[in-house]
Amino acid sequence: MTNHHRRQFIQGSTMTALSIAMSGCLLSAGQDESILPALETTNSNRQLFKISLAQWSLHRTIFGANTSANRLRGLSGDKLIDTLRNNPGYLLRGKLDPLDFPLYARQQFGIDAVEYVNTFYFGRARDHQYLTELKKRAQGEGVTSVLIMCDLEGDLGHPVQNERKKAVENHHKWVEAAAFLGCHSIRVNAKSAGTWSQQMQLAADGLHALAEYAEQYKINVLVENHGGLSSHPKWLTETIKAADHQRVGSLPDFGNFRINATERYDNYEGVNLLMPYAGAVSAKSLDFNSLGEHTTFDYLRLMRSVVQAGYQGYVGIEYEGEHMSEDSGIRATHRLLNKVHSQLLHEMVDM
Repeated sequence: MTNHHRRQFIQGSTMTALSIAMSGCLLSAGQDESILPALETTNSNRQLFKISLAQWSLHRTIFGANTSANRLRGLSGDKLIDTLRNNPGYLLRGKLDPLDFPLYARQQFGIDAVEYVNTFYFGRARDHQYLTELKKRAQGEGVTSVLIMCDLEGDLGHPVQNERKKAVENHHKWVEAAAFLGCHSIRVNAKSAGTWSQQMQLAADGLHALAEYAEQYKINVLVENHGGLSSHPKWLTETIKAADHQRVGSLPDFGNFRINATERYDNYEGVNLLMPYAGAVSAKSLDFNSLGEHTTFDYLRLMRSVVQAGYQGYVGIEYEGEHMSEDSGIRATHRLLNKVHSQLLHEMVDM
């Protein structure tokens, strides 16, 4: 099977895949490895992708049931941001302390790579003591920090230049935190306003400016399909190209292709279009049947697109279902990804 040519985020950085058998947990990548490495190993021991855990999969466990049902409902906009920054204990009332997320991922699920969500650390981005402790706990468990998902920091494509500049600057601290923790990227949103082309140019401007700052920290800026025009993969890929920076890429989410109340893009075609620019992948999961298959979309078909694009990096479990516990949903997704890995290996052997 020939690897497809893929856009490089870090110049000259390609590496041979780690060659391991799939027997439980996947090996984590080393510091400073390419997020888009080349893959060339024997089919029998080939590692097609690695598995990480997105922290949002545990948002109910971190927030707590009462927070999810009541406290968040009364907060929005600046009030929510202020509370997260200055009084996080009002919201983070669950059984899992965000500091313990890497330990929980490893000890509960056998997953040795994590993707943080800035919501749970909103006032901690430049708290060196706190970040040092978080890094220590991750390293103590042999857990790789992959990326930080960034929300609530303003619109990178805001039509007003000063507001756009402010949003870019608001993300600087997360670039710094990601670099300190050993991540390769931050995940951002490309929210804007205006026509198709106006939003493209505005978002591209903000992304380019942020990537210029991130370059000095060797951090990539990955845009998720996350509502609005960003959920239209043709708009998003054109925006990434317009941003014109090697550090700007995509983070395809399997489920986020709802553009507005009446328009939705096809999940499978969407993932295909976004994969050539992907620096990470979000394996969104919702519901499973009694056989352990995902009921909303076909994981084998989606992951086949991921692998055929030449991607060999982390695929982040992001369970958002409501019909099983978060722990059970994470385990179900983990099992399915490992099953799909085996199926794809067999397909390659048969080629």
